Amino acid sequence: MWRGIGFIRQCKLMLTRFVRLRGLPEEIARGMALGIFIGMTPTMGLQMPIALVIATIIKENRLAAVLGVWITNPVTAPFIYGLEYELGRRLLGMEYASFPGELTIDTVSKVGWEVLAPLWFGGILGGILLAPIAYWLTLRLVPIFKVWRPRRWPRRHWHRKSLRHGVPHKPHHDPDREA
Repeated sequence: MWRGIGFIRQCKLMLTRFVRLRGLPEEIARGMALGIFIGMTPTMGLQMPIALVIATIIKENRLAAVLGVWITNPVTAPFIYGLEYELGRRLLGMEYASFPGELTIDTVSKVGWEVLAPLWFGGILGGILLAPIAYWLTLRLVPIFKVWRPRRWPRRHWHRKSLRHGVPHKPHHDPDREA
């Protein structure tokens, strides 16, 4: 399915699908804000199901919520979680977590608390700060994108040869290219 489709075309297709989300701009913006909030929490791996369940319960746009959690993806997660940990650690007045000399249940639970408490605190604070910004931006951009129609991407037929049996291949007539 993706063979012969370049990275930029994939991005354009994903943007087009996002733009064509059904619903009012307010519904999409609330779903996006919910997704961004959940995406900022340290629940990597469970964010999409959590966003889907909460969006269903509170009757918000589920697809926008699921798309919003992708603020933390494999590329951005280390930076976001690092910032959240540092923000939470400083606001809670905690020292950096240190690896224990011996591995017992008590030492592992202590280190877990020293990492998870600032991470959750920073994540919830980050979600509280970014969700309204995401709501406002989405509310402003969705009506603009709803009327935007991207130009049709030129098709290249990678499976066709330019010459077949010594006769130049005539391209398929495409009325969209003439406009």
